[in-house]
Amino acid sequence: MSPPIRSRTAQAIAYVVLAALLAPSTASAQTAYPAKPIRLVLGFPPGTNVDVLARPIAQHMTESFGQPVIVDNRAGATGLIANEFVAKAPADGYTLLVAPGSSLTSTPHLKLKMPYDSLRDFAPIIQINAFPNVVIVNPVVPAKTVRDLVAIARARPGVLTFGSSGVGSAFHLSGELFKTLAKVDMLHVPYKGGNLALNDLVGGRIDVMFYTLAVANPQINAGKVRAIAVTSLARDPTQPKLPTVDESGLKGYEIVGWHGFLAPAGTARDVVNRVNATVAKILGTREMRDLWTSQGMQAVTNTPEQFARRLREDYEKYGRVVKAVGIAPE
Repeated sequence: MSPPIRSRTAQAIAYVVLAALLAPSTASAQTAYPAKPIRLVLGFPPGTNVDVLARPIAQHMTESFGQPVIVDNRAGATGLIANEFVAKAPADGYTLLVAPGSSLTSTPHLKLKMPYDSLRDFAPIIQINAFPNVVIVNPVVPAKTVRDLVAIARARPGVLTFGSSGVGSAFHLSGELFKTLAKVDMLHVPYKGGNLALNDLVGGRIDVMFYTLAVANPQINAGKVRAIAVTSLARDPTQPKLPTVDESGLKGYEIVGWHGFLAPAGTARDVVNRVNATVAKILGTREMRDLWTSQGMQAVTNTPEQFARRLREDYEKYGRVVKAVGIAPE
């Protein structure tokens, strides 16, 4: 004998309610992020440039997400240790990387064995800043423009010297790209640090440098070195009268440093979008704009696709330069 209709109806409703409670919901899973602390991994020690930038962002992320966002400094091997750690972490959005572009775009071309693939093993989230280098010369060098410098280098092949913080550094590759596009020969002099090279430029022991504008600005303003161009495609607001290398005749020349947020490859797109939107909002605050300006940087807020394109373009650019120069991977 079958149960009464009323009993069967109540039973069916109970089953539906129970199923709804027990069934996993994609939408609820998405809105639940983050449900636990997030780790921001940095490849450099406390007090370094990337650390100074990441910590206030982490604080604001904590306030926005309602979950602790913890900075984890895993220093060593110019960022490779931290990058590898994040590349191999679970793709759940709770382990994120904040890294300088050089560790993802130029360093991989200088190593025989890389523990990660910059283009395959990460999900780019957002680029957070941009900062150009500047072409500076010792005042004794009679070059006031890029054209002057090119003319002098062509007239005296291999005589002009340019210093950098080491073989394969962004400053070294900036000079090599300049040489390639200008079709000139200048002698590279590697140092164990950019400031050592800058000191020798001021002292007249080398002729040219391609260096971070923010760091070089005090020497420029004091007249100890002469700036002739910036390496970005747009003029820098701190030196608005200074032309770009591109507009000075070397079309297509662009070297811009940056930092960015990345997650392990395979991280859900809704998580990537959530972090992107949150960080972009933080970067739009007056506090962050002032911090970036004090560091000689410009805030950048772009989409994951735009950041991925920047990562790929820089990776391929540096690869071409390293190959053209013939730098042997270690």
